[in-house]
This record gives sequence, structure tokens and C-alpha cells, in this order.
Amino acid sequence: MAGTYLVGREKLREYARAVQDYHPAHWDVAAAEALGYSDVIAPLTFTSAPGMQCNRRMFEEIVVGYDTYLQTEEVFEQHRPIVAGDELVIDVELTSVRRTAGRDFITVTNTFTDISSGERVHTLHTTVVGVTAEDIDAGVKVAVQNAMMHDMNILDIGGSDALYSKEERPEGEIRISDGGLTRTPGTASFEDVAVGDPLPTHHTRLSRGDLVNYAGVAGDANPIHWDEEIAKLAGLPDVIAHGMLTMGLGAGFVSSWSGDPGAVTRYTIRLSQPAIVSAKEGADIEYTGKVKSLDPETRSGVLLVGAKSAGRKIFGLATVNMRFR
Repeated sequence: MAGTYLVGREKLREYARAVQDYHPAHWDVAAAEALGYSDVIAPLTFTSAPGMQCNRRMFEEIVVGYDTYLQTEEVFEQHRPIVAGDELVIDVELTSVRRTAGRDFITVTNTFTDISSGERVHTLHTTVVGVTAEDIDAGVKVAVQNAMMHDMNILDIGGSDALYSKEERPEGEIRISDGGLTRTPGTASFEDVAVGDPLPTHHTRLSRGDLVNYAGVAGDANPIHWDEEIAKLAGLPDVIAHGMLTMGLGAGFVSSWSGDPGAVTRYTIRLSQPAIVSAKEGADIEYTGKVKSLDPETRSGVLLVGAKSAGRKIFGLATVNMRFR
């Protein structure tokens, strides 16, 4: 990313609202301080927003030839929670391109480094399927171009006219922050948690307005999330919720149970079906979970998280690695 990304308190609150995550640590400074943070902290999936802005250039100028993309898998590695006031360097790396069952699976890795400490605080791995007009309806290409917002990439103003030149990450030691490990988490005591413990079932409602709001906040303006005609041209039955939005809702579901969003060290989601959001009825998403395993040596555990909408599984497999007090 050209320049750095300064994490603003109001941007964190705006994103938390978009993913319906009302944990006090995202909103109230005093509540965040009570958990050991210097300011409000970012929801776990927040990095997808600046990551999306960076990845746009890759998919518009470098990885070309596709007309739309469908998200399939996401991995969030939280080395320490991102806090309001952090100034981050964001690197973008094309990790892999593989062809399976006639489709191209493209994985991009974003790394977030705090300039004040020089430590990597977050790593984000995104896998999408590249779709061409030939794969679906030829009309989708023109339709998407006409529907997309006309804007400049504010993180790279003027760069689109220049030839792309690959930039290598400078040589040297990559230091991963262990800030999340030195702080006592605000979760339940390890001794009070048992394998098989369920998380209370939670239902979330989504409307088209929620999708439009998320698109603006996160910078993901793919029209399959708000334009019914284009969604159908792309081979979908109707408008679908952003995969990242359903993941953000899932992260909030977990933190409302655990009590500390910063206790999560890894969140891995494989999407199986999209959540269909009709204009008339919207969508209901049911989140469930349970404790899958526990490690007494590290006082940590793995949670399984499930998500269903209209009787269909949205998450094929979703796990959360978490530290306990």
C-alpha cells in the first residue's frame, strides 16, 4: 500500500456497527482499558477493510482477466489486537493461484505491521474464485462495469497510469508481535471451560440496507451484494451477503460469549453457501458453536462455529483459536 494506514477510533466504531458487533471494547475507551488496551480495539475482521482497498489494485491492474470474484476461504491471524491510533504498513502478496474443477482459486495475503514497534500485528489470507463472463452470462461484464462506483484508488492516486513494477519486501527479520500473549485475557478461566460446552445460539437479521452499508464501510462494492439483476447474471439466485460480513457477524457472536475479542489468535472460515438476502424478506442467520478442544499447557482452546441461513450451511468449516484466563 502506498503510504500508511492510520487506524481511527470512529472507523472502528463504524465497522463494528456494520457487522453488528456491540462488544464494549470496540466502542468505549474505558471498557477497552478495563481489558488492558490503550484505546478501543478493532473487531477481528476489521483488517478486511483496508486489505480490500489494497487488493483492489492487484485485481484491477495485475491479476486481470476475471469479471467477478466469489469468496471461498478466509484466515485471520491476530498476533495482537489492532488499537485505535495504530499506524500500519500493509503489504500485499499474491500467495498462490491454483486451478481446480475448471475454476481458478486465487489466494492473497495481507500483512499489517505497526510502524511504532516494527512488529507484524495481523496477517490476513483471502482466497477467491476468479469468474469470467464465459463461465456465466456474457452480459455480466458490461453490467458490472456500469454498476461499479466511479472512483480513484485513494491509496494509490495517479498510480493506474504507470507500469506495474514489483516491489520486494525489504530483507531483514520479520518480527511477529506477541502482545496478545503477554496480556491476561478477559475470558473465562481455563478451569471453567470444558470440551463440548455450547455457545448460546444467536440469530442475526440482514437486510439489503445492511449489505449496502457494509459495502460502503468495508469498500467491497461488488454489485452481486446489492443488485439483483447482476447477481442473477453471475449465476446466483438473488443478492447474497458479503462472505466477510457473515464472518464478521460470526466473530462478534464468539466475542459476546468469550468477553474479550482480543483473546482470539486465529479465525479460519471456509464458506460453503452464500446467505441469500431477498429485497422483501431479508435473511436470518443462525450462529451456533461449541468448544472443540482444550490445551492445558497454553490455556487455550479451539471453538467450532456454525452458521445457517434458510436451512443451508453458510460455513463449511469455521474454527476459532482462543486463549483463556
